[in-house]
Amino acid sequence: MIRKRYALILMASAVLGSVLSACSGGGSSSSSPALQGGTLYWTAPQSFTDNTPLDPASDLEGYEIYIKQDSSFGPADNVVATASPLQTSFNLGYISPPLTPGVTYYVSLRTVTVVGMTSDFSPPVSFSIP
Repeated sequence: MIRKRYALILMASAVLGSVLSACSGGGSSSSSPALQGGTLYWTAPQSFTDNTPLDPASDLEGYEIYIKQDSSFGPADNVVATASPLQTSFNLGYISPPLTPGVTYYVSLRTVTVVGMTSDFSPPVSFSIP
């Protein structure tokens, strides 16, 4: 029997851990992405939207990270970086080209399954480079 699994929803709400220094339908049990000291943190989803248990190691391809200067994210936006299925943080200092100091940016995540389903975008988190 094949159990139908629905698109993931990365459950999140906008939480700003801190401002970056110069140099974080899917899962129903994931935490809000948060920024702390230039690193984006999140918790992997633990179940699909139909409450089927989700194992990040075997069910997820990884995460897509989006960054732009407005808070509206959609399918036409470009992936800025990716993270592995077991990764739960990403240092934003690795973004190329580097982000501009003094500009407000927004970051959002999407979960991607091994069969190519994607979650909704997480609510955006704003930050700026001092």
